[in-house]
Amino acid sequence: MEIFQQILFGIALVTAVYFFSKRMSLIRKLILLGKEEDLHDQSFQRWKNVFLLALGQKKMFKNPTVAFLHLLVYVGFIIINIEMIEIMIDGLFGTHRFLLGLIPSLYSFLINSFELLAALVIVACVIFLVRRNLIHVKRLWSNDLRGWPSKDANIILVVEIVLMMLFLKMNAADTLLQSRGVGDYSNHATGNFYISSLLHPLMNRFSIETLVLTERICWWLHIFGVLGFLNYLSWSKHLHIILAFPNAYFSRLEPQGKLKNMPAVQKEVLYAFQPEMATAGTNDQNPSSFGAKDIQDLSWKNLLDAFSCTECGRCTAACPANQTGKMLSPRKIMMDTRDRAEEIGSKINQGIDWKAENRTLLYDYISEEEIRACTTCNACVEACPVSINPLDIIVELRRYLIMEKSSSPQEWTSMFGNIENNFAPWKFSPDQRINWTKEST
Repeated sequence: MEIFQQILFGIALVTAVYFFSKRMSLIRKLILLGKEEDLHDQSFQRWKNVFLLALGQKKMFKNPTVAFLHLLVYVGFIIINIEMIEIMIDGLFGTHRFLLGLIPSLYSFLINSFELLAALVIVACVIFLVRRNLIHVKRLWSNDLRGWPSKDANIILVVEIVLMMLFLKMNAADTLLQSRGVGDYSNHATGNFYISSLLHPLMNRFSIETLVLTERICWWLHIFGVLGFLNYLSWSKHLHIILAFPNAYFSRLEPQGKLKNMPAVQKEVLYAFQPEMATAGTNDQNPSSFGAKDIQDLSWKNLLDAFSCTECGRCTAACPANQTGKMLSPRKIMMDTRDRAEEIGSKINQGIDWKAENRTLLYDYISEEEIRACTTCNACVEACPVSINPLDIIVELRRYLIMEKSSSPQEWTSMFGNIENNFAPWKFSPDQRINWTKEST
């Protein structure tokens, strides 16, 4: 029986790791469909961002209460799953509480700490469920999240609660079996743990057979739950648990108000001001296209941003265009970019040439009206807790519309004409620009 359990555990572990690796390999392939961008400079500052933004969640603490609850869930879930090291050893080698023999003096302290964190995770997840489904916090209850995104958020909170409860119930059954001197449980006596012992009054009436069955069922459900969660998060917005770290490392370090200019366009402007310089650039190669129409026209960092999006809505809540009733939602921009990448991933898996299909990020997912509503204020970039930049995608899509399709509102077209003819947004020629300062007669 013991060897059968070891084989079953090994099969479950290998299967989960295989499918997770396969999924992450596809995500990496989709991210690398984007254009090259070198973001390897200033390594010290980049590691600082990892520790402050991804690990320390610095930006979250603009709202301390929510940040603290989120930190409990995040840190609690990660630390508690250190216990997975022991579970994997026990599962593969048929041992029971393997770490107890290695660190007997610390073992009770560790498990008590894990149990306290588990209880806090349960409390925090319940609060988040109430905020999302009963209080209806505005940024968590909008059209962007209709359907699967809303279900996804609730599923993950419920799963975390169930996993923590399984952990506590498993420990409660184990310690009760120890107290009754049952076999291998009494041979690895740990004594009671503070939180799980609160369940003893509810389980004291259980027979030994029922307690053993309860402990084993909780153990197996816990491990299957964690392995299932590992694969689920790669399809979920909770992929940010993993990608927040590389996304923080590769965040752009320039001032947020600085837009990426196109060298070829800058040279054309230079030639307009200094025509004599034009001959020096006759051999320059102009880009084949301007801006972005689909995800392969964006940079790989834009696509990493999309897969790292937590769908928290802080960007949309900070967006002045959205707050004044316009169609733009920076969160939707990121979700649409990821959805388009996922669609392409599905085509790749089916062996379909997605480039031959008449579908693109712009038009099929994101409309002209959405991206024209953007004021380029960077509020969304500042608000994002994991260094995502929706503005960069918006700017690239607008560049395509204007520079490839000559599509812009009349007001913009007039401004562009004035800049081209008068070197300024106004209709006055350069020699008349100062006339407004003269007194009228």
